[in-house]
Amino acid sequence: MTRFLGAHTISNGGIHMAVKRAGNAGMTAMQLFTAPPQYYGDKISIRAERVERFRNALAETSIRPENVVVHAAYVLSVATLEDDKWVRAAGGLAKELERSSALGAGSVCFHSGSAGKGDRSEAAKRIARAIVQAVKAVDSDTRVLIENTAGAGATMGKTAEEIGEILSHIPKSLRARTGYGLDTCHLYASGHDITVSKEMFTKIVDGFEEHAGEPPAFFHLNDSEGALRSNKDRHVLIGEGAIGEKPFRWLMQDNRSNGVPLILETPQKNYDIGDDDPSADPYDVRMMALLLS
Repeated sequence: MTRFLGAHTISNGGIHMAVKRAGNAGMTAMQLFTAPPQYYGDKISIRAERVERFRNALAETSIRPENVVVHAAYVLSVATLEDDKWVRAAGGLAKELERSSALGAGSVCFHSGSAGKGDRSEAAKRIARAIVQAVKAVDSDTRVLIENTAGAGATMGKTAEEIGEILSHIPKSLRARTGYGLDTCHLYASGHDITVSKEMFTKIVDGFEEHAGEPPAFFHLNDSEGALRSNKDRHVLIGEGAIGEKPFRWLMQDNRSNGVPLILETPQKNYDIGDDDPSADPYDVRMMALLLS
C-alpha cells in the first residue's frame, strides 16, 4: 500500500514556504490556501511568479502535484437560497479552481454551506450547479471535491445520502472531475461513531462509498474536541480528543486510504514561524510519526 501523508502547513512567507515546511516534515502530500479563506476570492488571480516559486519548491520535495489539496474559502456557501450570495460563492469556487489548476494541484476541496430554511434536495441541486459551472469554466485535471460537514445548523453534506445526492446531479461527462472526501472530526461530530469498532468504522465509510458511487478522494485526519453528535468543528491533535488513536489505525489499514491524500488539519505549534524559516512544525512531525507507526 502507498500512503500519501501530509498536513495543511503554515504559509508564512508564501505558499512555496508551506511546501518547504511540508517537505522538511517528510510529507508526501499537503494542503494549502491559495487566497485568504475568509473572503470569496472571486476576483483574485494567481501571479505567474507565485506559481513558479510554488512549483520549484514542490520539485524539491517528495510531494507530487496530484497529492496537493487546495482548501477553498470557508465562505463559499453554494447551498444558499440567496441568489446574490450564490453568484459570489459559485464565482469564488470557479476562481479557486482556476488558481489551483495554475498550480497543478490535484484537487480543490470545499464546504458546500448551509441550505438555511430551504428544501435540502433543492440545495443539493444548487451545490451541483456551482460545481458544474466551475468545472466547465476551467479545463484542467484538477478535481472539485465536496467535504463532509460536522453538521452544525442546516449545513449540507452531513450524511452519505446528501453527498450522494449532490453528486447525482453532476453530468456523467463531468463526473470524473468531481468527488468527495471525508474529515474524521466532521464524521464523529455529525453523529457517525467511528470509535465503536473497526467493523463500524468500515461500515460508515462503506455507506459513503455506496451512496457516492466511489471511495473518498481524500481524508482529513483530525481528532475531535467535541463529543459525538456535538456538531462542533473543533480539531485537536490525534489522541487528544474524543476519537482517540484507534480509528486512525483502522483507517491506515483500510484500502481506501491507499493512493489518496491523507491530510492532517491538526493544530500547529508554531503559527508565528518566520517568513524565511522552512522548518517543519513539531506537531506535524509528531503526528506523522504516529500515523506511520
